[in-house]
Amino acid sequence: MKIDKDILKVKGLKYIVATVVFLVVILFLDEYSLRVSSRLHRQVNELRGEEQALKDAIVADSAANAELKGSLDAKEHYGRENYYMKRADEDIFVIK
Repeated sequence: MKIDKDILKVKGLKYIVATVVFLVVILFLDEYSLRVSSRLHRQVNELRGEEQALKDAIVADSAANAELKGSLDAKEHYGRENYYMKRADEDIFVIK
């Protein structure tokens, strides 16, 4: 009976050691470990935020583009503000 208990202890210990080794490999050493997986999830979330910001910028730029296509006054205003354009009979002074 003593031998059977020792054999069960050794067999049980083998399973525990195998489980611990398996968990260490999966959590830390594997190519797709928990650490790598969490880093990739973080990157995906950052990229989704960046994607949303770019979509908002596209909407704003599309609205500005539509306004510029529609009105000659809007084109003149944009050119004067951003490119310091002037009429032939004007002088522009830029003060910074």
